[in-house]
Amino acid sequence: MSLASMKTSIGKTELVNPALLASGILDETAGSMLRVIDGGAAGCVTKSIGREARGGHPNPTMVELQCGLLNAMGLPNPGIESYAEEIAEFKSGIAARGIDAKLIGSVYGGDEKDFAMMAGLMANTGVDALELNVSCPHARGYGAQIGSDPDMVRKVVSAVKGAVKLPVFVKLTPNVSNVALIAKAAEEGGADAVVAINTVKAMAIDIESGHPVLGNKVGGYSGPAIKPIGVRAVYDIYKEVNIPIIGVGGITKGQDLLEYAMAGASAVQIGSAVYYRDVPVFGEIVKEAKSWLEERGFSSFKEIVGRTHDI
Repeated sequence: MSLASMKTSIGKTELVNPALLASGILDETAGSMLRVIDGGAAGCVTKSIGREARGGHPNPTMVELQCGLLNAMGLPNPGIESYAEEIAEFKSGIAARGIDAKLIGSVYGGDEKDFAMMAGLMANTGVDALELNVSCPHARGYGAQIGSDPDMVRKVVSAVKGAVKLPVFVKLTPNVSNVALIAKAAEEGGADAVVAINTVKAMAIDIESGHPVLGNKVGGYSGPAIKPIGVRAVYDIYKEVNIPIIGVGGITKGQDLLEYAMAGASAVQIGSAVYYRDVPVFGEIVKEAKSWLEERGFSSFKEIVGRTHDI
C-alpha cells in the first residue's frame, strides 16, 4: 500500500492537509485556534470581524436540531483593533510550535468601501489570506444581502483586490437560485478562490408557546443535513469557474471530505463537527480520508479533486 500525500493548495496558499477551521467556531481567541491546530487542522478562519465591536443577536442564539445546529449569532466580534491582539498571539504560538499553519482573516461590511477598508485593516494584522463574508443569512444589511447580488459581489471583490495584495477568498451563500452565478461574479471581480457554502437559512418553532426558538427568529442551519447541499454547490461551481473551491457544510468524517474533493473542492472547512467529535476531529477526518486513498492506490489527495467531473 503506497502512502498518500495530503498536501493541497488554494492558489498560492499551500496547506499541509485539506482541513481548515470554518469561521464562527472556536476562533474568537488565540488559545482556541491553537487548540484547533493541535487537533490536526492545516489552518483557521477567524471570526468575521468588523471595524467596531458588535454584540450580535439576543439569546437564544443556537439550538440543536435533529440533524444539525441552528444559529443566529448576528456577527458578534470584538472589533479589529482588539482582535489584532489575538492574531498576534496565534502567530506567536504557531512560530513556537515550528509548524506551518495558515490563518485566514474573515471580514464583513455593508458595501464595497466597508469591505475594502476592513480587508486593509485585517491584512495589516499579518494573516495569510482574507475571507469575505458575503453570505451570513441572519445579519441585516450584511452577509447574504450582499452575496445574493452578483453585481454587488463583483464590486466588493474588485474593491478588496484593489486594496490588498493577499489572496482573497469569497464565502458564498446557498440561499440563492444559482450559486455558480455568484461564484462566477466573484471570479470576475478577481477572487483567488470561493468558499461554498455558508449556512442554510432556516428556523425552528416552539410548539407550546408558538414562538420562534431563536431570539432573531431566523438563523442559519449547519451540520450533517446540509452536506448534500454543499456538495452539489461545489459541483455546480466547479463547472463554471477556473479558481479553487473550498467546500464547507456538514463535514464530520473522512468520506465527507472525499465527496467534496471529488465534486471539485481543493480543501474544506470544518465547523459543527467539533461539536459532534471534539477538537481532534480535524486530524481524524484527514486520517480517515488518507486511509481510503491509500487502500485504493492513490498517491495524493490532489488526484481526486474534481474526479467526478471526469467520469
